[in-house]
Amino acid sequence: MAIRHQLIQRAPTALWTVLDDPSRFADWVVGTSDSAPREGRWPELGSSLTYTVRIGPRKTEGFTVVRRYEPPRYLELEAHAGQQSARIAFDIRPWGDGTLVLVDEHPLRGLGGTLHNSLLDALIQIRHRKMLSNLARAVEEEVTGPRAVNAGVIGDAPRPPEEASHE
Repeated sequence: MAIRHQLIQRAPTALWTVLDDPSRFADWVVGTSDSAPREGRWPELGSSLTYTVRIGPRKTEGFTVVRRYEPPRYLELEAHAGQQSARIAFDIRPWGDGTLVLVDEHPLRGLGGTLHNSLLDALIQIRHRKMLSNLARAVEEEVTGPRAVNAGVIGDAPRPPEEASHE
């Protein structure tokens, strides 16, 4: 089984801000770039997005379909790249002031599905370590980075009019 977990030092709502944004998909999914909506409204049930998958010098087009969408707790995806497909399930749990994310991936079709074994699971674990690290970084940047300042999430709070008028 290729199950991995990551504790993210932000609330589940901050995590969902990143998961809900199709333009951020390539920020956290290892090997993807150029993500764009394909069908439906991401990440609602049945919606999908497209992206480019790069493995070394090779690249192929891929897409991911949402198979389960139950915020704030579950997101399950079916990823397709070439002849390969896989199920990727996210179990999202509040954990103190943070969020515990568990990811579970199983190859469905293609060579990965046919040859699924403990060695393949070990390789998936390595990929998940990087993916969850990228996801944690994306969530933390969302809350503390330039996007948060521009959105008014952090920074100086607006002052009441009476304070501003005394300057």
